[in-house]
Amino acid sequence: MLKRFAVYLSRGWNVPAGWKKRVLPVILYEIKQQTNKTAERGNIVLPVIVDQNMRERIAHEAAFFPVSYFENELSELPGWAGPLHWHPDFEIARAETGVLDYQVGKTHILLNPGDGIFVNRNLLHGVKQVSGNVPDPLPIVVFSGTLIAPETSTISQKYIVPIADCTSLPFIVFRRQDDWCGEIHDLMDEIFTCLKQQTGCYELAVQRDLNRLFELLICRLDALPKIQATRVQLRTQVRVQKMLDYIYTHYAEPITIADIAQAASISRSEAARCFHEYMDCSPVNALIRYRLQTAHRLLHDTSLTVQQIGLFRRDELERFRLSPNHPAAGDRCPHSHPCPLRFFG
Repeated sequence: MLKRFAVYLSRGWNVPAGWKKRVLPVILYEIKQQTNKTAERGNIVLPVIVDQNMRERIAHEAAFFPVSYFENELSELPGWAGPLHWHPDFEIARAETGVLDYQVGKTHILLNPGDGIFVNRNLLHGVKQVSGNVPDPLPIVVFSGTLIAPETSTISQKYIVPIADCTSLPFIVFRRQDDWCGEIHDLMDEIFTCLKQQTGCYELAVQRDLNRLFELLICRLDALPKIQATRVQLRTQVRVQKMLDYIYTHYAEPITIADIAQAASISRSEAARCFHEYMDCSPVNALIRYRLQTAHRLLHDTSLTVQQIGLFRRDELERFRLSPNHPAAGDRCPHSHPCPLRFFG
């Protein structure tokens, strides 16, 4: 939990304001715990330092090596499904054992075992496992283009920007059976292994492989399938992002559909249309879904009970098949504040 939150801060990603008061005690507690464990081992750790606005003051690997690796996230999410989210970095991921429904914008892409995907930056995306008896490990790498070259460099302008700014290229699918994807899958294998094991000069290997990945993509740019988004679709996505950001920030507060719509400066009927178009649900159901995902994470990561979390009415609890008298009742988390919901990718 602490690692993921630090990644969000170090990347400059939007951190919901509602997390700030809740998460700071968690960070302080975990820093103390890690410090004690480290002292016992005689090792040295990099401290996590935040200012009062939770802005970046972090001695964290992502601040110097802007790439992060995530794995086995689906197992910790209800229904093995993650919420729609977005970030200013690129993302590559691959289905390993199950069939995944990867949503990018409005488009749903089915990934069979062995299929990979590249998601362009700043796009709404999420994933849900639709088949398989166990949760897919789903290795994910999120990285900044600056890992390959500075934004003002010729390399960035010639090879990164044409892909990043291509509005008709929200994603690229790497099918296991497609011949042109063979080397890309080899690169993904090595990138996942390097980031998981972190042995030797793994940073150099990851940087080299991502350079080669972009080289392959830029050489094939004209041949890659395009999806041209209209101005209306782009405007709708921005509205959904604004409303989701409001939900993710104020989910623990009483919220009405009017509040959600106001976040995007639109009417309640337009808010409903936007949510049905992108999420196939109403704004209120999107709020309930996020609260359920948050509660699931809190119950998994802490000793808080459903009553202590206190985000739901009884009818909402029934949707999640949770009793107010959760088995964890009576146990208390060492901190009294909820932990943030972690997002993969």
